[in-house]
Amino acid sequence: MRTVADDIAAHADRHPHRVALTTPAGDVTYARLASRIDELARVLHTRGAGPETVCAVAVEHGAEAVAAIAAVLRRGAAFVALDVTQPRERLAAFARSAGATLLLTTSRLAPALGLGLPEVLLDQPSATGAGDTGGTDGHGAAAAAVAPGALPPPAPVRPHALAYVSHTSGSTGEPSPVLVEHHSLDAYLRDTARALGAFGLGPDAVVLQTAPLGYDASLRDTLVPLLAGARLVIVDRATLLRPEDFVRTVREHRITALLSTTPSFLAHLAGQPGLGEPLAGVSLVACSGESLRPFLAAGGRPLVPGALVNQYGPTECTMTTTRYAVPAEPGLTADPVGTPRAGAVIRVLDAGLAPVPDGTVGEVYIGGTGVARGYGGRPARTAECFVPDPCGPPGARLYRTGDLGRLGPEGLHYVGRTDRQVKIRGYRVDPAEVEGALLSHPHVTGAVVTPRTDDRGRVHLVAHVTGDLAGTADGDLRRHLARSLPPHLMPRTFARLDALPTTRSGKADRRVLAAGSPA
Repeated sequence: MRTVADDIAAHADRHPHRVALTTPAGDVTYARLASRIDELARVLHTRGAGPETVCAVAVEHGAEAVAAIAAVLRRGAAFVALDVTQPRERLAAFARSAGATLLLTTSRLAPALGLGLPEVLLDQPSATGAGDTGGTDGHGAAAAAVAPGALPPPAPVRPHALAYVSHTSGSTGEPSPVLVEHHSLDAYLRDTARALGAFGLGPDAVVLQTAPLGYDASLRDTLVPLLAGARLVIVDRATLLRPEDFVRTVREHRITALLSTTPSFLAHLAGQPGLGEPLAGVSLVACSGESLRPFLAAGGRPLVPGALVNQYGPTECTMTTTRYAVPAEPGLTADPVGTPRAGAVIRVLDAGLAPVPDGTVGEVYIGGTGVARGYGGRPARTAECFVPDPCGPPGARLYRTGDLGRLGPEGLHYVGRTDRQVKIRGYRVDPAEVEGALLSHPHVTGAVVTPRTDDRGRVHLVAHVTGDLAGTADGDLRRHLARSLPPHLMPRTFARLDALPTTRSGKADRRVLAAGSPA
């Protein structure tokens, strides 16, 4: 089967001088990008990377990250992308749970990562086709150069081989590795390029990469524009977090499409005075990750002058399952997320897995081409969440999302959650993960984390803690959490209690705590 690397090579053959990437280091043409992908694919071949090999990609945003991911796909192997700004312990846990056996990184990052994996150092001759020392360097990286054309063409990619591993929070409190196969990723990328092409995503589009590496949304951000032959603009991540710099970037590069924004970011942008028309010239904004309804209810739709596409779908179903084109004057009494993409199936079922009538709230189950293989190393959780489709052909599976929804004329309407998971700034969060990190602090004896929504509709976390904490400031707790958790899992406030309230069964009474959470 084809991969996005093949399409990049085809663009390079037809339009070698067209710019594929604009980065702080300069522009990269499709011809140069395709050549770099070939170079890295040859190196991966010499390192034995093939079907079911998992390669950890740990590099900063830029051309090398794009080329490394595409090269892994071309080899028919799999990758787990690591956000190098996250804590080292977390990255090590991700690489370990993904089953990574090879690390693609740079000589500057490798010592700090300390993952203990064989390395391909992308900035060394072994990964650039130059030089041949016939051995390994001090980090254990391959040092044998591979001459262009020295290897046979790669074997066809196996559709059901593993393509990537993406981690998501779960009820156990630890991120679970989600295993997505090549056929699922490729079908998603091609369908997305086709669907968003109706809103101007094509060779003339200029797309700004906004999602951080390590999250599956970055695959849409990165690979869909290249599949469409567009130009992808990559800037320093800090720039995207400052509204003034973000707007200046959009204007300077004449951005026409944003494929992975969150409603929270749009609301934040709308709330900044003096920005004028921050998205002027942007013909397409695709958002996902959390409910769009608060943003629309606050009157935010005019912020987006072009098409606004609401996307819905969990990591376990290859990112996006449904899409909804938000009209210029949207309704505010519901939260439509639209109709299934090609090959996807949406079922709204009751507790007995029977379909509920249209308009009736039930639990959302997803089937079809996007459903992942399961959770790596967690057969019990896989069996719990990936179930037989009672309405489908033999062997068909459904993913149990834990979302509540109902079907109507506009497709699926999102209603809420059946469990404790919440969305914060577009990230799926299970409070149990934060509780576990808090309980590892030597002075914390009890911890319950609850979500709260502020007066601007933004969801954040409140940590309720017990223990001998008189000499432990909130800053100390934050520094402790920062060793293992990313910023979006950081509680906004810490409520110190003598004891946690309990239910009659002796469990922590989360409803009481949530009701009394400080703002």
